[in-house]
Amino acid sequence: MNNKITLTAASVALTLGLLGCSESTTDTKAKASQDAVQSALVSGIDLNNIDRTVKAQDDFYYHVNGKWLEKTQIPADKSNYGSFTQLYDESQKALKKVLEGAKANAQAQPQSDEYKLGAFYASYMDETAREELGLSPLKTYLAEINAVTSKSELPALMANILTKGGKNPFAWYVNNDAKSSSEHALYLYQSGLGLPDRDYYLEDTEKYSKLRTDYIEYIEQVFSRLGEKDAKQVANRIFAVEKALAEVMWTRVQSRDATKTYNKMTMAELNQLMPDFDLSAYFQALGLDLKELVVSQPSYLEGLSAIYTETSLETWQQYLTFHFVNNHASLLHKDMVELKFNFFGKRLRGLEEQAPTWKKAVDASNEVLGELLGKIYVKQYFPPEAKAKMEQLVANLIKGFDQAISELEWMTAETKVAAKEKLNKFTPKIGYPDKWKDYSALEINRDDLLGNYVRYNQWAYQDMLDKIGKPVDRSEWFMTPQTVNAYYNPVNNEIVFPAAILQPPFFNLAADDAVNYGAIGAVIGHELGHGFDDQGAKYDGDGNLRNWWSESDLAQFETRGKKLVEQFDQFKPFEDANVNGEFTLGENIGDLGGLTVAYKAYQLSLGEEKAPVIDGYTGEQRFFMGWAQIWRRKYREEELRNRLVTDSHAPSHYRVIGVLPNMPEFYEAFDVKESDKMYLAPQQRVKIW
Repeated sequence: MNNKITLTAASVALTLGLLGCSESTTDTKAKASQDAVQSALVSGIDLNNIDRTVKAQDDFYYHVNGKWLEKTQIPADKSNYGSFTQLYDESQKALKKVLEGAKANAQAQPQSDEYKLGAFYASYMDETAREELGLSPLKTYLAEINAVTSKSELPALMANILTKGGKNPFAWYVNNDAKSSSEHALYLYQSGLGLPDRDYYLEDTEKYSKLRTDYIEYIEQVFSRLGEKDAKQVANRIFAVEKALAEVMWTRVQSRDATKTYNKMTMAELNQLMPDFDLSAYFQALGLDLKELVVSQPSYLEGLSAIYTETSLETWQQYLTFHFVNNHASLLHKDMVELKFNFFGKRLRGLEEQAPTWKKAVDASNEVLGELLGKIYVKQYFPPEAKAKMEQLVANLIKGFDQAISELEWMTAETKVAAKEKLNKFTPKIGYPDKWKDYSALEINRDDLLGNYVRYNQWAYQDMLDKIGKPVDRSEWFMTPQTVNAYYNPVNNEIVFPAAILQPPFFNLAADDAVNYGAIGAVIGHELGHGFDDQGAKYDGDGNLRNWWSESDLAQFETRGKKLVEQFDQFKPFEDANVNGEFTLGENIGDLGGLTVAYKAYQLSLGEEKAPVIDGYTGEQRFFMGWAQIWRRKYREEELRNRLVTDSHAPSHYRVIGVLPNMPEFYEAFDVKESDKMYLAPQQRVKIW
């Protein structure tokens, strides 16, 4: 449909262009031949979305996406809607077909991959069984919590309940040791809240105050359903624990700092932070005999130690009970599903209604058996030519980044050499893993939804624990192929692009290169840019946390970053809330650097050729339009407010109008003048890469 619209618009533009011309026969034939080639190309731009009442030079985001924003309604079961969610919806439909087929396959061998997919999906879809079971699936796990009779047993209980899908006041994961990236380390970090962030507990505003009241009421309702007579008092005690945790937590800005959050400690040193908590018992319950580990927020553990000591055994049991039930409420009967949705869905995110059960079942299957689904998804929905084209794009982006480093005026030759060394060590991963996860040890049963989830959590935690003491497997993926996203992993120095993002509007095999470089090219550049953002730049090409910058270059880099912070701090989606430029700095550097490098790569791809004009737009204009249209998105107010606090990405609007004013290439492409709203004086513009 889009192709037909685009070609029709191109034909109209061509006709209007020819009417006023007088040409020789030879010129006419040459022009006709050129026009035929150009009309065969698809721009990839959704022309129907353009709002021509908004000048491109005043608000490029609304100019490119205005009509779409005007006519699009956020679906009732979503908190936001845009390019990502549109592709996510398509991915869900594809996965549903796979799962329905597996569910119907009565010939599948027990515990085979096909059986597990069908059995898990069936267990989620069986709402009749869930109604009959009510709260009974929880009994075994809640009894385990209530069986503890002394505080000395709490550490082991916390460890066990965490691996079954519960929550602790701290959490852990296993990953590459950031200072020895070929080895594994266990990382301990702050956790334990039910609300999205510490600010929800600490900010003294009417909105947050009302949310806190509603959250306490939700906890009370959970305990009322569990038969607790003093549910209100229990809820207040649990909230008091969480508020105390929030008061000693690091902010999200503080927790972004890769250097400050790397604190390797011996067990003896860790015990000094938490003298009253038996860490040996905790780790023994996990089957670990650790000599050292990395602590992300040491002062939090000190604060937690005091809270742990002051809080009674009974309150800790109630805390663990609530979070286990809350984490699994969506797997229970309708009453519990609705209770959780009414607070976390409606109240916190502004959703109007729940997603259909099949969508939730697909999401759950994706979470638990992601790579089993991914293996089938790739075979059915990811063409080999897409991977080949992406490999070419990535190679060109790396060339573009290399050129960008060479041209930097503010960086010394010594640091440029180190930057290029890191760039040359980037590992791109495209589409899907070369080696798939092995799910053979995970037991899935058709009639045990909660048990399936518990066993999955135990399997996933054990999978991490099994890595300790073994070499890092750098072939592992941390997103499934059916995920509409991409990522940079600093400790592996890798950029990863799952299959599902490699489709329009991000990646269009049928389109002229301009839109692809502006869309997926800039996404590639963004992920490359994370290797050189305010935190990624602290890692070397081997993934080790090591300073490779000269002192003067680092000072220049940080100064330029501060200017970008100041620019984004000025964006205010609401009168009482603005973008946090410091919190979003890494993503904003990724966007600015990524788009700059993608533009260079696009120019390199043209060689000596001039980009054709398609749909009335030059290649340079289509490049920037490609960037703008991938960020079209609408948010519910509750969701946007939540993201301002919890999401390290700026809202979509500002990812366009915040980055482009810093790029001279944008001014040239759209003839931006000093009188235009997106104009920034040259001395105010930020150039990092």
